[in-house]
Amino acid sequence: MAAAASPIVLPGDAIDPSLIPTSNKKRPLRLGPGLRHVPPDTLQSTVAGELITDPKKNTMYIEYNSRRYIASPNDLVIGQIHHSSADLYYVTLNPHAPQALLPHLSFESATKKTRPQLDRGQAVYARVAMANKHMDPELECVSQQTGKSEGLGPLSGGTVFAVSLGLARRLMLPRPREDGGVAVLDLLAEEEGLVFETAVGRNGRVWVGSESVRTVVVVGRALAEVDERGAGFGEEAQRKLVRKLVRETKA
Repeated sequence: MAAAASPIVLPGDAIDPSLIPTSNKKRPLRLGPGLRHVPPDTLQSTVAGELITDPKKNTMYIEYNSRRYIASPNDLVIGQIHHSSADLYYVTLNPHAPQALLPHLSFESATKKTRPQLDRGQAVYARVAMANKHMDPELECVSQQTGKSEGLGPLSGGTVFAVSLGLARRLMLPRPREDGGVAVLDLLAEEEGLVFETAVGRNGRVWVGSESVRTVVVVGRALAEVDERGAGFGEEAQRKLVRKLVRETKA
């Protein structure tokens, strides 16, 4: 039996209480991009798009395709160092948004003597620690719970590709992908001779690191093609695309 289609909402719409996940009592409800809480007990959409709910994780968000990123707490993002002050790095998340603030000591085991020295243009993988409309977003490259980087921090070398926010979110979904996830990076990794690393930012940035220029080109072309084709471009079509790109770059 086919799953029911997710409802479409418009800016200012109140979310029907029957759509709010309630099955997982152990987790508090978490609101993602496109939703806000209006006291005392109303949830409201701030953008037009598809309402996505995950009862297992007790999460809700609005799926919408845009290139204008609005920072939200706990988002993983890829930014570039713009400049530095005595205590902060100023990080560009996209060209049309305020710069985010990254404290010098917000790295694993960082002290004033051991903190990383990041130059202008350096790419960093970070988590949004704080974001609201009255302040510039604040980033962190360390878990406040464990004190470890957990994969966050400076991204050495590599190339950063810009994609739509919708594709970025879908790339971050785990398998199985029946809910709209994208398999293209996994399919590329299965191809013999393609060895690379990736980091995906919710702000529409994908970092690709590889010793092979050819590999970086193939991954970049695949991302652009999947982004252009949209959500209807399924896993089998992505597999054919990957094989086509690999053949073309071998020629």
